[in-house]
Amino acid sequence: MPPLLRVEGLRKRFGPTVALDGMSFELAGGQVHALIGENGAGKSTLMNVLAGALRADAGTMAIDGTPYVPVSPLDARRHGIALIHQELSLCPHLSVTENILMGREPSRYGLVDRREAEAQARELLANFPHPELHPARLVGDLPIAAQQVVEICRALAARARILLMDEPTSSLQRADVDHLFALICRLRDQGIGIVYISHFLEEIREIADVFTVLRDGRSVATGALASATNDELVAQMVGRSVDHLFPERRRSDPGEILLTVDNLAAPSVRQARFELRRGEVLGIAGLMGSGRTELIRAIFGLAPVTAGTVRIGAMSGERQVDPGNPASPRRQLAAGLGYLSEDRKGEGLALTMSLADNITMTRFSACATRGWLRLSDQRQQAAKWVKALGVKARTPDQAAQTLSGGNQQKVALARLMHQQADVLLLDEPTRGIDIGSKAQIYDAVVRAADDGKAVLMVSSYLPELFGLCDRLAVMSRGRLTAARPIAEWTPESVLHAAIDVEGQA
Repeated sequence: MPPLLRVEGLRKRFGPTVALDGMSFELAGGQVHALIGENGAGKSTLMNVLAGALRADAGTMAIDGTPYVPVSPLDARRHGIALIHQELSLCPHLSVTENILMGREPSRYGLVDRREAEAQARELLANFPHPELHPARLVGDLPIAAQQVVEICRALAARARILLMDEPTSSLQRADVDHLFALICRLRDQGIGIVYISHFLEEIREIADVFTVLRDGRSVATGALASATNDELVAQMVGRSVDHLFPERRRSDPGEILLTVDNLAAPSVRQARFELRRGEVLGIAGLMGSGRTELIRAIFGLAPVTAGTVRIGAMSGERQVDPGNPASPRRQLAAGLGYLSEDRKGEGLALTMSLADNITMTRFSACATRGWLRLSDQRQQAAKWVKALGVKARTPDQAAQTLSGGNQQKVALARLMHQQADVLLLDEPTRGIDIGSKAQIYDAVVRAADDGKAVLMVSSYLPELFGLCDRLAVMSRGRLTAARPIAEWTPESVLHAAIDVEGQA
């Protein structure tokens, strides 16, 4: 009996870049097949070929032994294939219902049956209880985590036989992940085949049966997950052994205070108080929606401070932000703050601009004379950071949108390094990127702290907080606990604080 899906010798080239170089794998019905590899290994390209968004240059695909050559995403859906994108592909001006049922709207007498459409949307949304997910609400008004749920429900509405999931949990909190995994198990039991991409090996082991490792567009290893250790998987992904994911710290005594937040209140932030010193990495944990991101945005001037103060810099030359003295990103940049947004596509990068422009834009003065850019100096300075952070790019002149997600994230971090910011505000700096890229970003963060920068890092991934941070605080319901040395925390105590912070701040 042929497999549900067979891919053999698939090749795809974008100009001089080879994205797929003879990739092969098989998917059985009722199986979750994990597809793992570094950013740029070809995973997303493969998904887009399977989903009909791209045409392969060579190779064959077959469903139930019948040749499969989709001419469009609609054709792929007709063949029973649905893709859940890592980068959300929703229409923000349309409602949740309209996004979920797009192209599959129920109708009566040639008109959309809105009551039936809303009922179908509610049935799908019931898999992910979420207070902000109302069928009539505009998608553009939803937070990223809720938009991710809409993306998943849209694929489920297609009632596909083959589901392609590209980092479906990248913006979900644990409760939603549990709902998704329970749903995947139900779909698997119904005979649906699922191709699942994730950079979290513990997540893959929780849900997948078999794996295929992609490296440089080729399938280099496949087999049952139970037969391979994490070290073996990582070595196959990066082509070498990664012995130490978190670099060693020079953990000297922290220096002068560079950032003081005192009784801060802002939209979604009820109270936050902490000090951040030179040479220190301070982590902020907490569930999505707890106010972590809003806290960093208020510090950087992207949200108003409604009470309390933010003081930046050493005592000499200190700047203060409060309700009577509002901040702006421009002022905060000038005061030595650098900000890395959790939304690299929407806020973190100018995707159509070059790597050189993206890296140097917050400090053009380093490569300009009398207001005119010295383009050769700009390229040279950008190339230095491209090399330092291991960005896989042909030239600093290429557009940021041509890079994989992990390499785009490195470019966003390179901008802060080029800016020479004293205080780095990092919001989910490694979300949705591979282990090799994570190791390079971890190394850059540690080097920055060792060089005397102060780092404030928000993360949903506890291992990196425990691996990098000197101190940790937890956000819950808009309140921040007291920051304590990392040795005084455990994953269990972090979770307890995240669920109920009362009496701990």
